[in-house]
Amino acid sequence: MKTSLSILVLMIVSICVNAQSEQNNSPEVKGANFSWISLTTYDFGSVKKGKPVSSTFEFSNIGNEPLIITEAKGSCGCTSVEYSQQPVKPGEKGFVKATFNAVAVGVFQKSITVTSNTTSKTVQLYIKGQVVE
Repeated sequence: MKTSLSILVLMIVSICVNAQSEQNNSPEVKGANFSWISLTTYDFGSVKKGKPVSSTFEFSNIGNEPLIITEAKGSCGCTSVEYSQQPVKPGEKGFVKATFNAVAVGVFQKSITVTSNTTSKTVQLYIKGQVVE
């Protein structure tokens, strides 16, 4: 009886130790990497003509190196873009802000291309909506 109980305890301990070491061996994100806090597509819904609208896309750097945005630009001249100019350290937050100049009535969907030092190099963000009178 004692032998069976000892074997059972050893098996349980072995399983627990093995499971713990597997959790600790999870791969670390190398380099810089985005984790978007907000959605990567923002729908403004209806927007009044002549009234610029803005959306801020927030992210955190889940990598192990500073994240550097080298460029962020809209797909047309009607969209201006601002972004974190300083390197975003691991664990810290940054932003990309897109402002759409609603001058023409109709449905719109614009993209913002963000170029950075992440492994994917570029990411696309989107804004959409409808400009009304």
